[in-house]
Amino acid sequence: MKASRFRCLHAPAVTQRTSHVPSSSPRTFATAAPEPSATERKTSRPRTTFQDRLNNGPALSSFIPTPSTKLPAFEALELRTALVGPAGKKKEFTRLPEWLKTPIPDNSNYKKIKADLRGLNLHTVCEEARCPNISDCWGGNDKAAATATIMLMGDTCTRGCRFCSVKTSRAPPPLDPHEPEHTAEALSRWGLGYVVLTSVDRDDLADGGASHFAETIMKIKQKAPNMLVEALTGDYAGDLEMVERVAQSGLDVYAHNVETVEELTPMVRDRRAGFRQSLRVLDRAKKVSEGKLITKTSIMLGLGETEEQLWETLRELRKVDVDVVTFGQYMRPTKRHMKVYEYVTPTTFELWRQRALDIGFLYCASGPLVRSSYKAGEAFIENVLKKRSNRSQTAIADTPSNVADSIRM
Repeated sequence: MKASRFRCLHAPAVTQRTSHVPSSSPRTFATAAPEPSATERKTSRPRTTFQDRLNNGPALSSFIPTPSTKLPAFEALELRTALVGPAGKKKEFTRLPEWLKTPIPDNSNYKKIKADLRGLNLHTVCEEARCPNISDCWGGNDKAAATATIMLMGDTCTRGCRFCSVKTSRAPPPLDPHEPEHTAEALSRWGLGYVVLTSVDRDDLADGGASHFAETIMKIKQKAPNMLVEALTGDYAGDLEMVERVAQSGLDVYAHNVETVEELTPMVRDRRAGFRQSLRVLDRAKKVSEGKLITKTSIMLGLGETEEQLWETLRELRKVDVDVVTFGQYMRPTKRHMKVYEYVTPTTFELWRQRALDIGFLYCASGPLVRSSYKAGEAFIENVLKKRSNRSQTAIADTPSNVADSIRM
């Protein structure tokens, strides 16, 4: 039988229950809730390990320099330690020295360059390698003095060096065929005086990406002929023909980093890299340009190298006629990377700068915050080009007048 929504005629009437409030009950008003007691205010939620570490860890001021409180020279160079961790499990850590603290990047030129990079899907080693000088280089004293380091061929490397924070993979994404054009367009738009091009290692490609690198340089020179271009390349797995291809593309400076002394190379760099292989790359770049190309390399200090090993490294670099060398402090990107053996003082960096110049290098940039491309524009323009100009003027002055006039024309 189907249920009916109609009430049966003989069913008793449905009565509705209504709450009866006697008229004599007084009317109540809303009042504030009573204050909880001291025992009720206590929560039973246990403290977490993260909260303990956060409360016992360094404050924000530990990472930001304080210009208002200048320390004496002997105190500024003194390494300080701090106990970090919960009670009973504290560990001693060496604080970052004062001379390695940098300001937070915040200027209009920095923001403009970053926005253009994202819009054109370009990468920089400044960001990928977490460089501490990014605000200084991207800002520059003026627009023409700013320096940017573009990282070509993506942001994923096929090698895994123990000092580098760039992502790694055996099979990175394919190359972007529009990257050379986009890079040249961005650089011509920024109006930079000096640009450094670098790249991840692409051992998965037949030519290691040398053709892609060379094409980018040629397009930059087409759009901005007066821009100085430095190419910081890999070793192309020892293929010197690929080195020649990049060296003959129209660049101004050929850079390849040996990174450290020969004895530490197996522990610091990827197993496919080698100190002698890097020397051959620098040597071929110099010879194929008939000595006209500036060659450059960079060395990190603080990895455990000895003084004699550094001397031997500089002598080996001069044997292959390297013009420019830079020294910088190794700074550990993450806990997955190798530890810092020591923080080298600015005085020691200045000592090695003078030693490099004495041994015959054309120019040396040396300091705790110096990186391979840090202030490359200032270093190159103010030092290397001036010395070259002086040499050419001297050569013209020594030639007969009719020959000198033809050279000037």
